[in-house]
Amino acid sequence: MHASNALIDSSIYQYAIAMKLDQLRSFEAVARIGNFTRAADELFVAQPSLSRQIGALEADLGAELLRRAPGGVTLTAAGEVLLPIARRMLGDARAAREQLDQLAGLRRGSVRLGAPPTLCVSLVTEVVAAYRSAHPGVELHITEGGSRFLVDALHEGALDLALVVTRGAQPPTPATELVPLLSEELVVVSATDAQERGGTEQGELALAQLARMPQVAFSRSYDLRIATDAAFADAGLTPTIAVEGAEMDAVLRFVERGIGVAVVPAMVVIDRPGLHSQRLVRPQLTRTVNLARRTEVGASAAASEMQRIIFDTVDRLAAPGTELAQRVTVAARA
Repeated sequence: MHASNALIDSSIYQYAIAMKLDQLRSFEAVARIGNFTRAADELFVAQPSLSRQIGALEADLGAELLRRAPGGVTLTAAGEVLLPIARRMLGDARAAREQLDQLAGLRRGSVRLGAPPTLCVSLVTEVVAAYRSAHPGVELHITEGGSRFLVDALHEGALDLALVVTRGAQPPTPATELVPLLSEELVVVSATDAQERGGTEQGELALAQLARMPQVAFSRSYDLRIATDAAFADAGLTPTIAVEGAEMDAVLRFVERGIGVAVVPAMVVIDRPGLHSQRLVRPQLTRTVNLARRTEVGASAAASEMQRIIFDTVDRLAAPGTELAQRVTVAARA
């Protein structure tokens, strides 16, 4: 079967509206996983039943959605168009069920929150602890990823909320609102016994000084790595790399063992006695942390409560008189 461009452009959404949710759910799982057997296992259905669901969906649409091959499953042009629509519809159906039910006073339900790894080890940890304490019956699903990936997942209905990082002007995203939460300094962390290892006790480091110190560098896919590499390049500096390509947890462990220093957001140092932080100056690097939410779909009761707890947690962590208050500025909110 081959779909014409006219069918793809003008008819797929209308057809999708009439599809059964279980057909769309089956299609989304196969498209995401790329394998019928593993998708069937995830959905707790027999593979023949899953294949029939996909076949019925393709028959109703009059278009082939998936290419089956020994090495896996790929999307056709029609499948590429349908996938984000299916994800939005599944997300909207889930949100409708939760809002109609009102989650029985937040005694049950779920929230899907996305955040970059640098926030999952700091702000998100505090938010999840507070939410679980207040509403233990609500399931929390956390997705880690880059900010661009998270905004796309939010738009497709795969997330209820996301925490994303921006620097400077940010192009608008359709049907998505970014609410600034705080501006956060990037700091240089070393092992707390760095002085015994020949470190420095000064409270600030210039970028030129940092370039001469052995560094534990993040994977190049990290927004944080991209920002620090750009700062070194703008200053005409070449950093000294001790270890490169690590993920967040590994970077912090390497630093705690004295292998090198690392540039991290200020909130990462929360409750980490093994790390000593110094301000990065000349230039000072900052980033803005935002709450991303969809504008065309109302938040469920559980997601609204998550927003409230996020705001309260930010205010608590950066309250006047706290250590973070010197390096984190809370954004004004209406």
